[in-house]
Amino acid sequence: MRKLIKNIYLEPLLFYIIGAIVALFLLAYIFPILFYLPQLLTIALVVLVLMDVFILFRAKKGIFAQRIKADKLSNGDDNDIKINVENFYRFGIKCNIIDEIPHQFQNRDINFNLQLDSLENKTLNYQLRPVKRGVYHFGSINIYVRGFVGLISRKFVFDADSEAPVYPSYIQMRKYEMLAFVSQNTETGFKKMRKLGQSSEFEQIKEYVQGDDYRNINWKATARKNDLMVNQYIEERSQNIYNIIDKGRIMKSPFEGLSLLDYAINASLVLSNIILKKDDKAGLITFSHQMGNIVPANSKSGQMQVILETLYNQKTHYLETNFELLYATLRRKITTRSLLVLYTNFDSLSSLKRQLPYLRLINKRHLLVVVFFENTELEEISNADIKSVEDVYVKTIAEKFSFEKRQIVKELSNYGIHTILTAPKNLTINTINKYLELKGRNLI
Repeated sequence: MRKLIKNIYLEPLLFYIIGAIVALFLLAYIFPILFYLPQLLTIALVVLVLMDVFILFRAKKGIFAQRIKADKLSNGDDNDIKINVENFYRFGIKCNIIDEIPHQFQNRDINFNLQLDSLENKTLNYQLRPVKRGVYHFGSINIYVRGFVGLISRKFVFDADSEAPVYPSYIQMRKYEMLAFVSQNTETGFKKMRKLGQSSEFEQIKEYVQGDDYRNINWKATARKNDLMVNQYIEERSQNIYNIIDKGRIMKSPFEGLSLLDYAINASLVLSNIILKKDDKAGLITFSHQMGNIVPANSKSGQMQVILETLYNQKTHYLETNFELLYATLRRKITTRSLLVLYTNFDSLSSLKRQLPYLRLINKRHLLVVVFFENTELEEISNADIKSVEDVYVKTIAEKFSFEKRQIVKELSNYGIHTILTAPKNLTINTINKYLELKGRNLI
């Protein structure tokens, strides 16, 4: 009985009817002719309520609901969530569905009104966009079912408690994967050429022709064929490419809910996947005031999973980034020439000049690409109309900061360092294009 009462919810219509009956009772004292009317209405109301209770509660399992989602969510993307609802009643129902989503979204509006015919099954769809990595907890699914009388509701609670870790954007990774196989070199005027070389990557055995290196003669094949045969090699295509992520305080700055660190993490995941698809070796390095994780460049089958798990656990530090330590570590840990894609940020030319000596040293040993971010809000201010003297000052300051960003690009270019100055939302595609450009120009 207690469970039954606990799951009964009175609808607003019932309160309106009760209010009307109470008003009629009061009028009956003034107009005796109305004395029996409120009593009859009260009896009718009780009968209807009991009928509603009987109809809704006679079925032990009147409705079923299930939440369908991915095992993990993609950070910064719209993730599809589905709720499958099935009506087991022998009549049509109206129901209100409330899903308890993780508290990180600070949203209590996941509320649906649904009408189901007898034994009908429907699927509801909505999307969630997380902006922080970590574990998200989903609660129960609450459904309030009304019958055809509509005076009360029966509450169903489906235990759908589950956890979903939010990983770096694997949705973007899949989205941009095909880009690795789209030839953009035709548009930029580059042409891919196979180069013959002396690397350890064997291609084939062929007959000796004048000009072939006699040191590559294959004597076993020569004996079998009774003719000079040589081994032919091609230049090794697999290059070492590292994504290097600055986790200093400058990367804590937010843009559309995501921090710059998360934009860099998402771009690194997508680029690593494309690097492996292009037969190169992908690696990962994180640093701030101290060195973080180092994933050596590799092309083994499990490399993407290692990179994904490493990126999942990254957090911003609040101290100044140590580029000197980064240079010393790279010199010690990475002995072969590699492409280094460094995700960081510089707000002013003076902040760059403090780190420029180390960037130049790194670029001497490797091919360095420095990725940093435009302040899109300043760009909007620079392009805004002037309506007051204050607007003049604000616009001048904004243009000064924007100009300094362009000066940073010029300063790095003067020392042969490649750069990507990009809005955070365009980071992934611009990074991919830069990688494909450098690969198309045979610079790596």
